[in-house]
Amino acid sequence: MVLPEGFVVPPWYLLVPTVVILGSVIALLWTIEPPVTDQTVLAFAPWMMFGSSLHVLYKLDAFPASIAPLFSAPMVYAVTAVVAGTVWLGAIFLHVGGRQPAVHRFVGITGTAFFTVFTMFAIVRSVEAGTFEPFWSVISVVVAGIVAAVAWVALSLWFTDVAATTGATGALVVFSHTLDGVTTAIGYDVLGAGEDVPLSLVILEAGGSLPTAEYIGAGWLFVLVKVALALVILGLFREYVDEQPQQARTVLALVAAVGLGPAVHNTLLFAVA
Repeated sequence: MVLPEGFVVPPWYLLVPTVVILGSVIALLWTIEPPVTDQTVLAFAPWMMFGSSLHVLYKLDAFPASIAPLFSAPMVYAVTAVVAGTVWLGAIFLHVGGRQPAVHRFVGITGTAFFTVFTMFAIVRSVEAGTFEPFWSVISVVVAGIVAAVAWVALSLWFTDVAATTGATGALVVFSHTLDGVTTAIGYDVLGAGEDVPLSLVILEAGGSLPTAEYIGAGWLFVLVKVALALVILGLFREYVDEQPQQARTVLALVAAVGLGPAVHNTLLFAVA
């Protein structure tokens, strides 16, 4: 079993409409086939973080019980995809003069606004409860930024073609999975948090069994694996991006979301809970 524990299946009257709407949004986008570039992927990064803020609010019991299951895992991913996809469609149909940059800006700015508002809700609730402590969240972002920068520079120096081909999308993939690794390591080693994903737990326990665990903890191995995995994926995708850039960047965006979503969730949860 490699999926996290605690997955919640919402009642049918919430699940069915969400799946139908999500399917409709995907079908429309499939029909329209909007361009997917580096700018498109970056524009959706705030939406990946928005989903994390919704799930943190769910863990804080901020939603009414009648709709709370929509923001549990994995349902929150579908809800976020519906909202983000609808905004993307709206931008495509309504943006001025058919300019693609206008679509990127609209999607990115809207996603940033959604993420900011819902994150502020979580922070305000935390401040009112007296649990707001952002120290380890800040440390996580700073450390992840440094590690990701080093990894990207190394990739650019030794595998220049991979870095140049994957571009900003590749950089986002590296940072997303680095932040996921760093936040998981800090949560496990410093804050005493558990790990719900069995495969991740195996790696963390392997790190804990090494002689280095006494001095630098168990999480460093998980960070190393996450960074290495991100770089390997980019290497494998180089030709794919060359031959079919739109499809390849779409898949890489999903790869980034798999890292950035849990990473921002951990980062925000450290601060508010």
